[in-house]
Amino acid sequence: MAAAAAVALRCCFPGSAIGSGFVSPYSRGGRCAAAVAAPTASLGHRTRVDFPILHQEFDGAKLVYFDNGATSQKPIGVMETLDEYYRTYNSNVHRGIHALSVKATDAYEGARRKVANFVNAADSREIVFTRNATEAINLVAYSWGLSNIKQGDEILLTVAEHHSAIVPWQFVSQKTGATLKYVGLTKEEVPDIEQLKGLLSNKTKMVVIHHVSNVLGSMLPIEEIVTWSKRVGAKVLVDACQSVPHMPVDVQKLGADFLVASSHKMCGPTGVGFMHSTFEMLSTMEPFLGGGEMIADVFNDKSTYAEPPSRFEAGTPAIGEAIGFGAAIDYLSCIGMDQIHEYEKELATYLYESLLSVPNVRIYGPAPSQTDHRAPLCSFNVDNVHATDIAEILDLQHSVAIRSGHHCAQILHRNLGIKCKCSCKSSLLQYKRGGGRFHPCT
Repeated sequence: MAAAAAVALRCCFPGSAIGSGFVSPYSRGGRCAAAVAAPTASLGHRTRVDFPILHQEFDGAKLVYFDNGATSQKPIGVMETLDEYYRTYNSNVHRGIHALSVKATDAYEGARRKVANFVNAADSREIVFTRNATEAINLVAYSWGLSNIKQGDEILLTVAEHHSAIVPWQFVSQKTGATLKYVGLTKEEVPDIEQLKGLLSNKTKMVVIHHVSNVLGSMLPIEEIVTWSKRVGAKVLVDACQSVPHMPVDVQKLGADFLVASSHKMCGPTGVGFMHSTFEMLSTMEPFLGGGEMIADVFNDKSTYAEPPSRFEAGTPAIGEAIGFGAAIDYLSCIGMDQIHEYEKELATYLYESLLSVPNVRIYGPAPSQTDHRAPLCSFNVDNVHATDIAEILDLQHSVAIRSGHHCAQILHRNLGIKCKCSCKSSLLQYKRGGGRFHPCT
């Protein structure tokens, strides 16, 4: 059974002629070698050349990387950008007037502008760099939550949230006496939006919700949820870690009060993420951490604070990582998020249907349809085979890297009646060929 799953996963995903004009910003001569050789090849064929880590074999089998939901691989240009920073202008930001510091500061703030443009923020000051999305959620919980939530208030979440979106609000609940309420699943195994709508009341102060589930692959109607929440005066925090890297996301259109994402899931370095909120909202919030950079003036007994976003970026930030994050955004923007999204929608259906054809495989979450978009990920189990065994067999015998375990979603697993499972998430780097038949990636 594991061998059958391996055949279904060791595949090349197609693309029609999507993105046939793509020019890689990082390949020799500024053009993707695959695009030059085969201009009608799929997006996966043409971008794979930019990711050196994928050009290796284990025991004669080429690596197939399906753990994109946990972290993505990095293109050459991101690594070159990091290398250039540390080799040629490594310096602290916002603190020096010498040439290296000025150049580092310009690049760091340039990366902030790139993030702002990428998600269509109204102002780059609305982007706060954090260590990752987890820290960004904690920032909101501590800086906004502890100041605005009190005993008797309610915090609304779904059972499908990642632990990083649950645990900080458990802290807030424990410290304030607020109540956590959870939205369950429908029979299609997606969060019950009608139940969410019914649970909203004037007691609801915060709605914490994912855009795309890292387990179910389902996408939620954020704009509608924001509209309903605003009617009762509730704020909305969106975990966009699984959407921002894979589809166009417009924070102004979504209208959420807070939105978070991580660099490392979108071809960028680890150690940096961001939180978006309006400048007006950020200006009302107390600092999360104290130290250098986040102050205006420091006196013996008190301090005044800098304007956002500096107020929330205490100490020396992850400078090289933020600049590398900007390079990753350049890479994705060069391809085009609309193009990536359309390509991955095709992958999503192909991945789902292919795994579904394997006997005794149980896939979690909704089936892809014209009305219900499913992200290009599949969480699954194989009857009578432990998820860890499946992942190990695929790795050791077939060089296919997938995820196994509870995926930082234990509450969801209990609702599904399982302890652990496997998952694979395809990306713009995957492709298929051969008239729908599975072949080793080449």
